[in-house]
Amino acid sequence: MEKQDNLRYSEADLKEFEEIILKKLMDARKELDFIKDSISRRNDSGTDDTTGGNSKTLEDGADTAEKEQLNQLAARLQKYVTQLEHAQIRIKNGTYGVCIDTGKLIPKERLRLVPHTQHSIEAKLARK
Repeated sequence: MEKQDNLRYSEADLKEFEEIILKKLMDARKELDFIKDSISRRNDSGTDDTTGGNSKTLEDGADTAEKEQLNQLAARLQKYVTQLEHAQIRIKNGTYGVCIDTGKLIPKERLRLVPHTQHSIEAKLARK
């Protein structure tokens, strides 16, 4: 039974991780909202062209490329937000910080840097 205690972080540790996750979640959501706002503003601004001709085609291509980059960034951020939310759930259900491959505790240093991870470095390297 005592070994079971070593497979879980203390309440104080979990509180620290929860605060890290919450801050990262707030930052990511703020950035995601900003990107979504930028995308919708780009969709709205298409009627102010007075130059005409060939330059409009070049601008359309650049706008499309930039909008695609923003969409990709938004998708990555949305995935990150979801991963952070899942980490919050793991804290609540007591499985946070345990590697899903090895069953061992993920080092605190790794969790502080990548709080949404479910893999120890060893497990991550073994997957490559």
